[in-house]
Amino acid sequence: MSNQPFNDNFLRACRGEKTDHVPVWYMRQAGRSQPEYRAIKEKYSLFEITHQPELCAYVTKLPVDQYNNDAAILYKDIMTPLPGIGVDVEIKSGIGPVIENPVRSKADVERLGELNPTEAIPYVLDTIKLLREQLSVPLIGFSGAPFTLASYMIEGGPSRNYHKTKAFMYSEPEAWFMLMDKLGEMTITYVKSQIEAGAQAIQIFDSWVGTLNVADYRMFIKPIMNRIFTELKKENVPLIMFGVGASHLANEWHDLPLDVVGLDWRLPIQEARNRGITKAVQGNLEPALLLAPWSEIEKRATEILDQGMKDPGYIFNLGHGVFPDVKPDTLRRLTAFVHEYSAKK
Repeated sequence: MSNQPFNDNFLRACRGEKTDHVPVWYMRQAGRSQPEYRAIKEKYSLFEITHQPELCAYVTKLPVDQYNNDAAILYKDIMTPLPGIGVDVEIKSGIGPVIENPVRSKADVERLGELNPTEAIPYVLDTIKLLREQLSVPLIGFSGAPFTLASYMIEGGPSRNYHKTKAFMYSEPEAWFMLMDKLGEMTITYVKSQIEAGAQAIQIFDSWVGTLNVADYRMFIKPIMNRIFTELKKENVPLIMFGVGASHLANEWHDLPLDVVGLDWRLPIQEARNRGITKAVQGNLEPALLLAPWSEIEKRATEILDQGMKDPGYIFNLGHGVFPDVKPDTLRRLTAFVHEYSAKK
């Protein structure tokens, strides 16, 4: 553990408790826009970084040191556990995850194995243990959710419309639910191993589930999400849910046994509260605003903070992830502003 006093504002906000200031962290805060990270990426791929615990811990901790954020999120990709169940995935520069053996049938689903974390991802667990010795803020572990993972596995890579995924879901329901069950069990095992290693909170990324309507979400996705969160709730760490373009699903997430509803920039916090979302919320500055003049960033951040601080349980974040064009100084200044403004309030 770091010699600095432990800053637990993030954990308290997740639980809806009083905080010294509104806690701040940013999705994709590790890497992307940091020159130190770019220098590392000239030598190593994402997977190569994550396989080196000391280097991965450095990348994870860097934004906490640079921006004074209230939480660290483990540097890795949502694809990380998939090779452990037999998925041949490669992160290709400029493209993203590419699956060499896409799932297209029930037989493909049946061939998927079970995750053994100590054999498949020991480097992830070792990185978490290192970070718990180094950090003076909470460490967030994470996993992709079954729908988003399935979308890559079925499409063979990133998609704009998810036609193959939806077609599989509609036309092969038995195989679909078998796939959800397998990915759900993998997620539970994967997340529990992160918590056992020392992760103090968990975020589930269902990045692309917003492509589904509410009725399809309830039928094809919500049962497995309920099982995942019900199992993880037993671990007594805060659980966060987040997806992009999924404002219409926010109340569905609120029904699940989780602690924090993550909001992207499309759904104002006050509107979410008006819809009946009473759990802690996280969000939700539009990431593109980080390229705007500081006066505009401050104005928008103030509006969000004023909405978020009306009720207990608020965490400041972006409405999606940091992108490469963002200047580190902007994130440092924004974090300081959020801390100072909220502490005065």
